[in-house]
Amino acid sequence: MKKLNPVLLGAAMLALSTLSAPAASPIKVMILDGESGGAYHKWQLITPVLKKELEETGLFTVDVATAPKAGEDFSNFKPDFSKYQVVVSNYDAANWPDDLKASFEQYMKNGGGLVSVHAADNSFGQWTEYNKMIGIGGWRGREEKSGALWYFKDGKLVSDDTPGRAGKHGRRIPYQLTTRDANHPIMKGLPSQWMHQGDELYNSLRGPGEHMTVLATAFSDPANAGSGHDEPMLLVTSYGKGRVFHTAMGHDVNALACVGFIVTLQRGAEWAATGKVTQKVPASFPNANTVSYRTDIAAMDPLYKNGLNGLDSQPGAGGRGPGRPGAPPVPPPPAK
Repeated sequence: MKKLNPVLLGAAMLALSTLSAPAASPIKVMILDGESGGAYHKWQLITPVLKKELEETGLFTVDVATAPKAGEDFSNFKPDFSKYQVVVSNYDAANWPDDLKASFEQYMKNGGGLVSVHAADNSFGQWTEYNKMIGIGGWRGREEKSGALWYFKDGKLVSDDTPGRAGKHGRRIPYQLTTRDANHPIMKGLPSQWMHQGDELYNSLRGPGEHMTVLATAFSDPANAGSGHDEPMLLVTSYGKGRVFHTAMGHDVNALACVGFIVTLQRGAEWAATGKVTQKVPASFPNANTVSYRTDIAAMDPLYKNGLNGLDSQPGAGGRGPGRPGAPPVPPPPAK
């Protein structure tokens, strides 16, 4: 009887075990939505886009939890956060019942993950622990007592105690991001500078800034209701054993169609859930001068067929975009 070569046998067994081994379990994600500060943040359109962008990686399975609106009954809204490795927040509410806040705080302290998308950093202005989680935020009553302004100056993150309300932005136009921590897992392999599709560039955000690392900034141009500072656009924080990825980008479906937004969302969600990033940077990632844009995502907005229409027709009063309180109305298009 012919003897089997032990080296070849070992290799065959290894190959068989590799083929038969079950795939790694997908990361369980909850997208939280249900309310925004106004009609200008269309959470009903944003959630399906976030879900698609996460699920297309093959790394995530996504459930959606839609919270009651302000003033409605929260007694039956008791999501089991512990079932999920990361909560992606597409949610802007003023407050939560104390028991719900305590449940989420415990989830994060125990090692949960949070991804805060755009207006989610407007949420819960008076919830101290939430402000610690997200590092900085705007609107919802935030002012100097909520924490310092944070921005980059001379290449370094600085805090600024100048009094005033938190949260401004100008017109939605493309802007350039600058990577500030190239060694962080979310940012590894990304260009030092890259363009983002037309979006609100938040400025004058305030908060405690505890355990916060700014990953990327964008210059907030005074010519577009800006602060004149390099403002944090991507950042991470820790809260207890939990990890938070915070992106200030993503006002609408058009902004979410930017490849830069998609890739940083996907990588940020993986990092918030696991502390690692296994995804490669695609060749389509934008560079310092060129926007990279996915029309399949943009077309998820029913108004896509009408065109971008200049993104915004005019800057909002006080740095607020059209549709926000105190902003001038958007004029109707000229008659044809």
